[in-house]
Amino acid sequence: MHRQESFRNPTESGVLYLVPTPIGNLGDMTFRAIEILKSVDLIAAEDTRNTGILLKHFEIETRQTSFHEHNAYGKIPELIAHLKQGKSLAQVSDAGLPSISDPGHDLVCAALAEEIKVVALPGASAGITALIASGLAPQPHVFYGFLPRKSGQQKQFFEAKKNYPETQIFYESPYRIADTLTNLLAVYGERQVVLVRELTKLYEEFLRGSISEVLEYVAEKPLKGECLLIVAGWDGSEESSEAEEPVDIVAAVQALVDQGQKTNQAIKGVAKQTGLTRQEVYNRYHNL
Repeated sequence: MHRQESFRNPTESGVLYLVPTPIGNLGDMTFRAIEILKSVDLIAAEDTRNTGILLKHFEIETRQTSFHEHNAYGKIPELIAHLKQGKSLAQVSDAGLPSISDPGHDLVCAALAEEIKVVALPGASAGITALIASGLAPQPHVFYGFLPRKSGQQKQFFEAKKNYPETQIFYESPYRIADTLTNLLAVYGERQVVLVRELTKLYEEFLRGSISEVLEYVAEKPLKGECLLIVAGWDGSEESSEAEEPVDIVAAVQALVDQGQKTNQAIKGVAKQTGLTRQEVYNRYHNL
């Protein structure tokens, strides 16, 4: 066990500050965040160019160093050495809270291992900000961040989450959102969702409706900008497809066999179509 008193009993090591930045509107920067960024000895930024714009806007002259997922392994020892010299460090991501979908968590763990104080500042968070305006149940909720990109992996991910009662929050690219909604509909069935675009920015937009309604809209009007997807939790009223799925798999394989395909070829085709492994399809087809 290790006890941290964040603001009492100064230590020889510096302090690691986790500083949130605006997710779009610069007016969401807090007074405290500005003060911390001005007072620390160094800022570890996910992208120094993006953070540079923020620092210039608020007349902050603190030196930056690059810290992102591609250099984190080699950079963390340098940052820990900086802190152990008694110097302070602020870590920021491009937008929102550090450690969410960036390497900040690894830096926090490394600092804690050295008993260096870690102090988090409250501030902007895209997932929570969108959730409270979504109209869906704000609690309980589960935040997952970015989804798997490949269709098969995404479907398997959804299969594992479809009966969760919590409201679910995902980040997604506007270029993949239509495919994601298609996969979501195939696995979850019809359910209420909210698609949020350009949060806190001039073109902020909320699309509230069923999965099929939102899918139809984005298919006709492709989206641009940062997106996130909020999905209603399972309320138990929708029929689970788990009991019917083996029958569907058998029928799908048999249909291909009836068309002249060899059994193994048909199994492979159904596996690719459903996102299941070939072994899973084989076992269900042969009732193993």
